[in-house]
Amino acid sequence: MYPKPRPSLSPNTYEFESFPLVKPTGFREYDARWWFGHPGSDKAPELNLMGVQALGMGLGTLIGRMGVAREVVTGHDFRSYSSAIKYALVTGLMAAGCKVHDIGLAMSPMAYFAQFALDVPAVAMVTASHNDNGWTGVKMGAQRPVTFGPDEMGQLRDIVLGADFDLAGGGSYHFVENFPERYIQDLTSRPKIKRKLKVVAACGNGTAGAFAPRILEAIGCEVVPLDAKLDFTFPNYNPNPEDMEMLHAMAAAVKEHGADVGLGFDGDGDRCGVVDENGDEIFADKIGAMLARDLARVYGPSQFVVDVKSTGLFMTDPVLKELGAKTDYWKTGHSYIKRRVKELNALAGFEKSGHFFFNAPVGRGYDDGLVTGIAIIDMLDRNPGKTMSQLYAELPKTWGSPTMSPHCADEVKYDVAARVVRRFEEMKQKGETVAGQPIRDLVTVNGVRVVAEDGTWGLVRASSNKPELVVVVESPVSEARLREMFAAVDKILRENPEVGAYNQTL
Repeated sequence: MYPKPRPSLSPNTYEFESFPLVKPTGFREYDARWWFGHPGSDKAPELNLMGVQALGMGLGTLIGRMGVAREVVTGHDFRSYSSAIKYALVTGLMAAGCKVHDIGLAMSPMAYFAQFALDVPAVAMVTASHNDNGWTGVKMGAQRPVTFGPDEMGQLRDIVLGADFDLAGGGSYHFVENFPERYIQDLTSRPKIKRKLKVVAACGNGTAGAFAPRILEAIGCEVVPLDAKLDFTFPNYNPNPEDMEMLHAMAAAVKEHGADVGLGFDGDGDRCGVVDENGDEIFADKIGAMLARDLARVYGPSQFVVDVKSTGLFMTDPVLKELGAKTDYWKTGHSYIKRRVKELNALAGFEKSGHFFFNAPVGRGYDDGLVTGIAIIDMLDRNPGKTMSQLYAELPKTWGSPTMSPHCADEVKYDVAARVVRRFEEMKQKGETVAGQPIRDLVTVNGVRVVAEDGTWGLVRASSNKPELVVVVESPVSEARLREMFAAVDKILRENPEVGAYNQTL
């Protein structure tokens, strides 16, 4: 019998190497993330290799109980320990009777693509995306193109922590040689763009550096690689296109090289951030609105899905209304949006984090930063007389914040978010104001989005994959109103002593 995983272990070498360690909080809403550790860190690990093996046995068990064939694609990102974690996961999957197809070093969308290209139902991609070196995680799914959500993650957690495994024979392992070439061929077997475009491809030393510059060059772009050498220590900045540090580096490169656009890819290549030809960042929800306009012009009246962190323009933009576009606001999280796109057969789904999901004929429904980058290039190619900043300027003006993330421990973040929801609900019931105006609306499908009378709004929710809260604010009126809303939201947050410092702020 396999021993039940433990939530913590002493640093004693015998105990740490003899029992599976799996911290329960690593099972997030739509993927799994743990602090695995690295030399020199004094932070206690949340996972060991025996724990990863237990995760593999649990995943194989869950796949079987879902009635899905026990066949799984796996790959790993470029971190010093990711291949070891993947092979521990593979031993667990094989013990549960799974046939494993290993595509090697990969971005997450390459693993999703492999589900289609290899006709394999399930996926288990080892990556911690843009998280600091020392983190690891697994993105999983068993019904392409969607990935696990809270229900499946809860079942998986219970199976693993309870050691409730269905172990079976018949497991096997196959390494798929040269699979990245199949992915690259899939994205580049198309006509080259007609417009001469110079593109900065910023990779933050993450896994996308091995693929993004080559793919963009193959479709006809002049590419300026930025931090494309793979280095898991992330020596310049974390590969997160929401972080201002990465955006500032992209902006400097665009101005230095006179590029038409800068595209920034996160650590596992499923997200894309953008700066225009002037070096000004354009937040992903606004890029989504621009792409929605472009796609609706090409494909006619279309259904879109966006997350609750996104700009209100999807509902108010007169051009999208004229083009017959319809938009559904949904829960934040790549699994939530991915599922909703499939349910509604939407043409595309957009998250403020930069996860974009394109359905046929543009994509296959999963999030791929390179497909997003190509869609942006195609939009520019279809508008040869316009720059990126000019296309952006055609949107109605709003003032929006980046995604800001004050620290809040995993063990308490959901409780804190619930307290904030209740606080705003009480304020609305009592007729109190927010940022000096009556509360017009509260949206509580995912945290709370509080909307003032003039349309200025602020959002607070718990992060699904890090020990943080998420704060976003936007105003259709002015930057001053944006700052007033942020101050009002932050004042409510500071009523909770568990809330720490922001990663970035206005």
